[in-house]
Amino acid sequence: MTTASSAATGSASRWGPLWGARPADWALSEDRQVPTYEAALRRVGLQPGQRVLDIGCGVGAFLRLVAERAAEPHGIDASEALIAYARERLPDADVRVGEMEDLPWGDDTFDLVTGFNSFFFANDMVAALREAGRVAKPNAPVVIQVWGAHERCDLEAMKQLARPFLPPRPPGAPPDPDLSRPGKLDALATEAGLTPESEFDTTWALEYPDADTLSRAMVAVAGLATLAGPEREHELKATVVEGLAPYRRADGSFRLANEYHYLIAHA
Repeated sequence: MTTASSAATGSASRWGPLWGARPADWALSEDRQVPTYEAALRRVGLQPGQRVLDIGCGVGAFLRLVAERAAEPHGIDASEALIAYARERLPDADVRVGEMEDLPWGDDTFDLVTGFNSFFFANDMVAALREAGRVAKPNAPVVIQVWGAHERCDLEAMKQLARPFLPPRPPGAPPDPDLSRPGKLDALATEAGLTPESEFDTTWALEYPDADTLSRAMVAVAGLATLAGPEREHELKATVVEGLAPYRRADGSFRLANEYHYLIAHA
């Protein structure tokens, strides 16, 4: 029985400390994405007792849905802090810190494997998808979610604000693919040995009640506050609120609608 792949690793050490810098503030956004997780569950027909692995599980928002459906939740994330937060929420779940390119489970373990806006953080996305297929049971679904078309994602404005603060990709790593391009996700899954079945899109709006909540949530993404440093955090938060002003409503709340693209493939 194979227990790990020989894939190149390293994305966990790169991203884990950043994503885990402010777990409670990141949860402000992760918990607001529950409808996008439910859209995937409606497609795969999760059954009680099935074993589910969520790759990049964060604070466990998706895994709570799995547990509520009497299935068995398992998760992995690069961040020790996010996993600690998930364990508090789901004390009976099997959640671990590790590499998505080198999963600590044996072959043919899970009835469903998911990755919500996570696989593209791997140094080698194909290697990460190949690992997802390895730990999935034969013909089990692998759900891959990424951002939809740029022009249909209000958070694209936030990405532009964030990019100057993000760490560079490691030397020799391939450039970030544009996963919103037609057929791109399908091709990556096929290269990883998965069999694509269907693609679909959903649109859901993230809503924040005020500028303080918005700025706290946004600077928790990918450790932006850590990267900016304490001397620039106030400036960064002000930049976020100003940059996202077009999405502010009359009552002071913010609403950012985004398209999410999914591929359901099979191991």
